[in-house]
Amino acid sequence: MIATINCIFVANIKTNELLYTPKLNWPTFTWNSDEFVNLPSEARNLQGRLIGKMETLGFEFRDEASLETLTLDVLKSAEIEGELLNPAQVRSSIAQRLGMEFAGTIMSDRNVDGMVDMMIDATRNCFAPLTKERLFDWHAALFPMGRSGIFKIIVADWRKDISGKMQVVSGAAGREKIHFQAPDADLIEMEMNRFLQWFNEENKIDLVIKAAIAHLWFVTIHPFQDGNGRITRALADMLLAQSDKSTQRFYSMSAQIRIERKEYYDMLEKSKRRP
Repeated sequence: MIATINCIFVANIKTNELLYTPKLNWPTFTWNSDEFVNLPSEARNLQGRLIGKMETLGFEFRDEASLETLTLDVLKSAEIEGELLNPAQVRSSIAQRLGMEFAGTIMSDRNVDGMVDMMIDATRNCFAPLTKERLFDWHAALFPMGRSGIFKIIVADWRKDISGKMQVVSGAAGREKIHFQAPDADLIEMEMNRFLQWFNEENKIDLVIKAAIAHLWFVTIHPFQDGNGRITRALADMLLAQSDKSTQRFYSMSAQIRIERKEYYDMLEKSKRRP
């Protein structure tokens, strides 16, 4: 599955130049289908085989498999951002929210519960419309104290760029490398309205491909001050759940992204450059 999404990222999806500029027919995505023409079919085949095997198991085994997958997904999505959550807390939080009996249930932190709430809403309610208010609820759940680490951030609202343009930067001070500059804050409302309309109404694109495009599109807009990566992965999982026609998850995209983290970021950066 992740191979399909990775291939789509590097298959000349044209978005913008290295620094965001609303030209080049943005956000009209084009890609070279010849480079990954067989992968969506392969992904569909693997999806069908996996779901078919899971359906032969009893409800208890399917619930346990879904619990393990969601636990892994939450842990690895947070880990990609450098945040290490307590696995026992994550598992306990998910089990409680799914109404599952879980021996040794423990109390979980608010940031754990928030991440879990977002992932469960994205997958269990995958067929519900995606709205601005729903995204704001996810964002508030991720930052229940209104802070990212020690820094106070804007929660449940679009970023404001008060301290300057939103940039992804690496390197030592004085020798920084700008990997990406997001759209200006005053464009976010317009950009997100367009994205949400497409997300809810576009039904002609294969859902595996749509998951990749949504992932890239959302993280390019970078609408929040923090938490964009975790939310964009939740959106991809939401569309993959639609693709599976199942609200239970039996594979983790975030776990594979964590394994291929460098390649993942290289592909995102390449996809944001003008070919």
